[in-house]
Amino acid sequence: MINDIVSGIKAYLGAFSLISKLKLWKYFIIPMFISFITAILIGVSAYGFSDNIGIYISKLWLWDWGKDTFTTIGNIIGGLTIIILGLILYKHIIMALSAPFMSPVSEKIEAHYNGERLNHRITSFTQQLWRAIRINLRNLIMELLITIPILLLSFIPVIGILFTIFIFLVQAYYAGFGNMDYTLERHFKYRESIRFVKNHKGLAIGNGLVFILFLLVPVLGVILVLPLSVTAASVKTIEALQLKNNYER
Repeated sequence: MINDIVSGIKAYLGAFSLISKLKLWKYFIIPMFISFITAILIGVSAYGFSDNIGIYISKLWLWDWGKDTFTTIGNIIGGLTIIILGLILYKHIIMALSAPFMSPVSEKIEAHYNGERLNHRITSFTQQLWRAIRINLRNLIMELLITIPILLLSFIPVIGILFTIFIFLVQAYYAGFGNMDYTLERHFKYRESIRFVKNHKGLAIGNGLVFILFLLVPVLGVILVLPLSVTAASVKTIEALQLKNNYER
């Protein structure tokens, strides 16, 4: 799996040039706008709610001594919680809403690698949107069920850092999952796609790791994250599909 993770990360190196070569930037205009607006809305909400969570946590401390320190810790915990949950919501929202615009990008990349000899299901704008909503809603629920318990464990001194790293990997996996599905939706039905990504966890994690790191770059990160991550994921997913098809022949 380590090799797949590295491969998923390396795919980003050629993403920018491939987008330019295939003249794909025009397809990213609306998704980049969706990404930017969603990031602002979630960022503003996170800023407002973090203090409220901090105040609620501080009420758990019943004594006067150390009250200020515990309140500060509560604010930090509240802020981190909102940031993590905000990232989860952000990526699933933009991936679901951007699906009808990302699928043509993935299709053109596949045509480039397969010499226009495409063999896949034909889906409409509405079908692509509904498929993406279904996939991302499923992934959102799964991610929350995994992340919330681990988030509580991450506040344990010393060993908490291990749980924090695990949260990061979980976020990366589901980010990569969403990016890969723009290609998979043409080849597999819902459950088949889930099974395929499970069999290629490394590629999903590798793609998602860079996706999450992009979001740490102010402004430019949320604008470029979809074009580069979707292109990188499409390339690696197409390669994985080709290997699968060659193996089954």
